[in-house]
Amino acid sequence: MTKDTKSVIRTTDEEARRLGRALISDARHAALAVVDPGSDHPMVSRVALGTAPDGTPLTLISDLSHHTKILTVNPNCSVLVGEPGPKGDPLTHPRITLMAQARFVRQNDNGFDRLRDHYLETHPKARLYINFTDFSFALFEVSEAHLNGGFGKAYHLKRSDLFGS
Repeated sequence: MTKDTKSVIRTTDEEARRLGRALISDARHAALAVVDPGSDHPMVSRVALGTAPDGTPLTLISDLSHHTKILTVNPNCSVLVGEPGPKGDPLTHPRITLMAQARFVRQNDNGFDRLRDHYLETHPKARLYINFTDFSFALFEVSEAHLNGGFGKAYHLKRSDLFGS
């Protein structure tokens, strides 16, 4: 990072932590970015987003989707959360990019039923397909995050800033 780049990143404070946590907990969908090992090109998909009971972001994911196939080969990914408001420049609205590794919880794994019940509280329409055999959960084990809280409000957050120790 050059000196100029560092100077725009603010010191992480409680307001940034609260905003980051709220963006994650309030989100119902996100952009998932992966790198296709066959072409080395990035690929972005819109996914439904929820959280595990401990706040870890997750998605219900089908084995049939291309991004799932990629994540089984390379679990490194990024998840972009945050929507522009109804007015104004979309770039002035808060968003957060989560740098993560996907960890799958399949239907026969311990914890799947608990995740399913929790997920359905915020995604009731998923009841139609959540028990299909090709579906599992991908938990996004976040290592760090980049928060843009709006114009001139950039922060680098650690995992502990978002999820505690």
